[in-house]
Amino acid sequence: MREAAREREFLEFAEARQRQLRRSAYLLCGDWHEAQDLTQTTLMKLYAAWGRVRRDENVDAYARTILTRTFIDQYRRRGRREDPVAELPEYGAGQTPGPAPELRLLMQEALMSLPPRYRAVLVLRYWEDWSVEQTAKALRVSPGTVKSQSARGLGRLRRIIEQEPAR
Repeated sequence: MREAAREREFLEFAEARQRQLRRSAYLLCGDWHEAQDLTQTTLMKLYAAWGRVRRDENVDAYARTILTRTFIDQYRRRGRREDPVAELPEYGAGQTPGPAPELRLLMQEALMSLPPRYRAVLVLRYWEDWSVEQTAKALRVSPGTVKSQSARGLGRLRRIIEQEPAR
């Protein structure tokens, strides 16, 4: 009985958060298929730890930490850079599309040109809206490293966008 309740609780969490995790994974890796794999790996790791994690106050943060660390680990093992993709995520009904498609495409291409560490810091800090301390803890680096990588990553994005001719 207890195992069934545990599994049901996890499935409810996974169903409610899967789309957001997949979007964050896409921002990290730039490929929807890889983002789906990354999301599934994250959910498998989270399920394995669910008995102790679900009592934690911030399961969402724990899941995003797993997602980010898994991305960085996979990237290290691969030892190569991925090519940026031109495909942008679709927005569902009721979601605000945000900036013009051209700007979203430019930002996605610029983000994908960054090294994985900078990309991870920027996604956590500005997409997930995490604090410097939360980001440092998730990435196992010092707050100073998060600040410097944020500044360098934003600087690179700015230079890329300034160099981009008008579309």
